[in-house]
Amino acid sequence: MLTKYLSVFFISMVPLIELRGAIPVGVAMGLPLWQVYVIAIIGNMLPIPFIIVYIRRIFHWMRRRSPRLNALVDKLEKKAHLKGRGLPWALLLFVGIPLPGTGAWTGTLAASLLDMDFKSSVRACMGGVLLAGCIMGALSVLGVSAFGAVAA
Repeated sequence: MLTKYLSVFFISMVPLIELRGAIPVGVAMGLPLWQVYVIAIIGNMLPIPFIIVYIRRIFHWMRRRSPRLNALVDKLEKKAHLKGRGLPWALLLFVGIPLPGTGAWTGTLAASLLDMDFKSSVRACMGGVLLAGCIMGALSVLGVSAFGAVAA
């Protein structure tokens, strides 16, 4: 039983999969939805403060490492600044939409690139994760899954 909960926890920490994959997996394993929801949210939110605090240092390291990495960081920053308006609500909705690539990892990266303060970016990401968790929980209970649509 503990291995099932740990599976949900660790799946929710994986970039791009996050709780969008962890909640359906947990429900499919027969775990209670409310427990899966709480564990997936904790697992999904755990890396977020570290990303916010350390991504600038990682970008600085990348810039010094090679011209290709420097160009990549420039491209990411330019793209983020072009799209960043109405930040906290936009970030909440971006993270809350349960589509691949719109999770807390990507939202946190965008918040850092847009120089959002720590508190508002964590709040917006947390709100988005809670919203995405509710949507994925409802879809999982109803038996709707992107994995099922692909397999069909």
